Amino acid sequence: MTTDWQGRHVTVAGLGVSGIPAARVLSGLGARVTVVNDGDDERSRTQAAELEAAGITVRLGDGATLPEGTDLVVTTPGWKPDKPLFAAAAAAGVEVWGDVELAWRLRGEDAAPWLAVTGTNGKTTTVRMLASILEAAGLRTAAVGNIGVSLLDVVTGEQEYDVLAVELSSYQLHWAPSLRAHSAAVLNLAPDHLDWHGSMEAYAADKGRVYEGNQVACVYNVADKATEDLVRDADVEEGCRAIGFTLNAPAPSQLGVVDGILVDRAFVPDRQKQAQELAEIADVRPPAPHNIANALAAAALARAYGVPASAVREGLRAFRPDAHRMEHVADVDGVAYIDDSKATNTHAAQASLGSYESIVWIAGGLAKGATFDELVAGAAARLKGVVLIGADRALISEALARHAPQVPVVDLDRTDTGAMSEAVRQAARLAGPGDTVLMAPACASMDMFTNYNKRGDAFAAAVRELGASA
Repeated sequence: MTTDWQGRHVTVAGLGVSGIPAARVLSGLGARVTVVNDGDDERSRTQAAELEAAGITVRLGDGATLPEGTDLVVTTPGWKPDKPLFAAAAAAGVEVWGDVELAWRLRGEDAAPWLAVTGTNGKTTTVRMLASILEAAGLRTAAVGNIGVSLLDVVTGEQEYDVLAVELSSYQLHWAPSLRAHSAAVLNLAPDHLDWHGSMEAYAADKGRVYEGNQVACVYNVADKATEDLVRDADVEEGCRAIGFTLNAPAPSQLGVVDGILVDRAFVPDRQKQAQELAEIADVRPPAPHNIANALAAAALARAYGVPASAVREGLRAFRPDAHRMEHVADVDGVAYIDDSKATNTHAAQASLGSYESIVWIAGGLAKGATFDELVAGAAARLKGVVLIGADRALISEALARHAPQVPVVDLDRTDTGAMSEAVRQAARLAGPGDTVLMAPACASMDMFTNYNKRGDAFAAAVRELGASA
């Protein structure tokens, strides 16, 4: 824990949901804080005025220059590592921390341990499942981090916790060199945010940082060898174990599934001969394969912390998934309409497409450098039709032409507010009783919507409009 902040000159890179709390916390500890921000719009000026009223210096429209006298930079997660500010900091011998690193350094002497979760997909669901299990065990806990609850607020607040369920993004891990979790899980690895990290290797390496210094368990996905490789490469504390999760029958030191039962062969007295029943597949909502994997990862972290099997079952039964995650919106004329707007990359969309048999797929948006051949080839047999929206829809259209030429495709060349209503109407035209209209875009939303939540809301509104007219 860093205790002497009095008079330190800290530059905070970026405003927003993590930059503003970091600036306020550091100023409250006695640091001399300067916030730099690339943007100089109306919102930024309003935020700057509030910070300046609290004695914090703010420089808008100039995020490239390192303020003179800076002896630490604290960055918001979205700032890319190749920003000129960071090169200037490196040249001056100035450390760069992220908001997670700052929170880790500010923890108290008897701070609650962290159970950390990262991965390309499923992080938020797994962390919320984990928190539900920990609560069922009677522990004081919270789901925090990239999930939307600031770690800085938690570690500097008055509320006391026994243990924290922490979601961490690759951005946050990149800038968190000192983080040492009690136990951690990497759920999966697939190409994502490569424009930020520069390569798949760099992206994976940042994800793997979550295992560094783990005390009890490094939880990995048996079906995703890259996650196990990260465990092998990690420098952990003596006695820390590699714990796998699998949708098949588990080997020793794994959690898995046997005859519809989630079982533990890792945290039992004799893992060679024993297995502990944790829950039934029916206790997991939705019981799609990728979500059962999430539940197993959450259970592994909870068991690593010593939670009894009964609490795993109770916690999974009590858990309710967030909106826009394979959410059943309605049935209209015998067709199920599913909102998986959270499927913002190909890996997430693959899990979603694999959960239904006959699909009219609504897809498209910002591809973020992704390619779609593997996704389309794997789903081709399930596709009854496709409706494409968004800026990079041509990339999906080209993959469909190569791998599913028999599937009818509607290409919507519009990005106005009524585009989603038109997409749903076109999907309804292609679908018949027993089919599923699945909005799992495999792309980010910002070309047409503020975020994936707004995209999902637009889909749900369009489905309700369709139902009202049926």
